Amino acid sequence: MIRPYLERLPLIAILRGVKPAEVVGIGQALASAGFAIIEVPMNSPQPLESIRLLRAALGPEVLVGAGTVTVPAWVQEIAQAGGRLIVMPHSDPAVVRAAKAAGLACTPGVATPTEAFAALANGADALKLFPAEQLGPPVVKAWRAILPPEVALLPVGGITPGNMGSFVAAGANGFGLGSALYQIGMDAAEVGTRAKAFAEAWRQLP
Repeated sequence: MIRPYLERLPLIAILRGVKPAEVVGIGQALASAGFAIIEVPMNSPQPLESIRLLRAALGPEVLVGAGTVTVPAWVQEIAQAGGRLIVMPHSDPAVVRAAKAAGLACTPGVATPTEAFAALANGADALKLFPAEQLGPPVVKAWRAILPPEVALLPVGGITPGNMGSFVAAGANGFGLGSALYQIGMDAAEVGTRAKAFAEAWRQLP
């Protein structure tokens, strides 16, 4: 489910702290910049309402989901709100299995090869390497040598347009983008400008 969206642009917009009143404008700005995946973390204000609004405004062209999903019971609530993606900071097998049972894509957070292979065994669709600023490109390179080649490895944490290249050279397949893309209080225009910078940086990678 997630692969066609990653193929369009493998950058996941993380809108931590976004409010429902502003989310549609920000989502439209992201879509205009070419973003195909948007994540609303569950520790944002009224995250389910923001997911509903994004799904209604952007339709199936954009994969909308929830991040910081730490409780299996949340999966059904997210699905009912129209979310189709579950992103996690960890790799709790109960959450991964709940997401797959609900027919949703799931990208758990992993920090060791043991966690990575366990997440894949439970049905993960892609792997979130987190926190990327701590693990770094050398870890990506080491993991890439042992992970199945078809598995998308997506570093998250501290990613900027300027440091994507070193991660991609090591074997990263895309990224989750947090505060360098969106911070609380930013308007849609500023987010759109940052989104275009990220998309252009991705296109310029060798």
